[in-house]
Amino acid sequence: MNIYETKIVCKTFQGLEQVLSEELRQLNAKNIEIGRRAVVCDFDLELMYRCNLELRTCLKVLVPIFEFESTSPDDLYNFATRLSWDKFMNVSQSFAIDFTIQSEYFKHSQFASLKLKDAICDSFRKKQDKRPNVNTDKPDILFNLHIFRDKVTISLDSSGVSLHQRGNRVEQTIAPINEVLAAGLILLSKWDKQSHFIDAMCGSGTIVIEAASMAINKAPNLERRYFCFKNWQNYDRTLYDAICLDLENKIVKFPFKIIGSDNNKKAIFVAKANIQKAWFQDVVEIREISIQKMIPPLDRGTLIIN
Repeated sequence: MNIYETKIVCKTFQGLEQVLSEELRQLNAKNIEIGRRAVVCDFDLELMYRCNLELRTCLKVLVPIFEFESTSPDDLYNFATRLSWDKFMNVSQSFAIDFTIQSEYFKHSQFASLKLKDAICDSFRKKQDKRPNVNTDKPDILFNLHIFRDKVTISLDSSGVSLHQRGNRVEQTIAPINEVLAAGLILLSKWDKQSHFIDAMCGSGTIVIEAASMAINKAPNLERRYFCFKNWQNYDRTLYDAICLDLENKIVKFPFKIIGSDNNKKAIFVAKANIQKAWFQDVVEIREISIQKMIPPLDRGTLIIN
């Protein structure tokens, strides 16, 4: 069944669903439903663009296009070859398939994704005597295959690579915190963005960078260039450019202090490099000092330590 442009599925980490749903409410999303590691709302083209640009606790933005039942890889292939893939891509575009499978009928998840890949290629070959190329690095079109028991959902992945990849990292320290998780911690802290913010064990600076982005009201992926939705047939560049201009005009100055400190020289070096790449050197102060000797600024503020 074709269900194109009815729902948006925003993926996140378990435990951040409520935070993500509140972000969607602030974007005026309609009919929000909280699931497990995901929040669903009604589809709207402008909203989909804004979700990719503005959501801080979202990993991927998916748009379901097909739903059907299947109990074997061959059945999946046979059904998928009859679907209208040319509505979503052309034969000259590259594609890839991401997958999440929990089913007793599909014990080898990669084999199911290969069957879907073959179905897409064979569908184009049958209609146009040509087949599209597969590109697993940065495809033009990324499909998401989700199978739970016998229920198959195929979605367009509008994001491409995960939205936690803000493009701020020059380097990282051992076991850095994910940007989406860092943003979730800050939002859960209820920091009002009208007071100081401190991370006294800042490592590579992920938490203070996320805090700085919130403080100046900068959309986390405003400067990102690669989104798969830009390759979709319904891509509206005029609308997208207008949204980006609107977000740029909403950036403000932050009159308080954001401080990251650590007693590890390597961490300090990496944090400063990452902050400079993110253009937050005028917003974030990095100090080389142990947590025992760290003296916070006067007045109220929020302290977060990972």
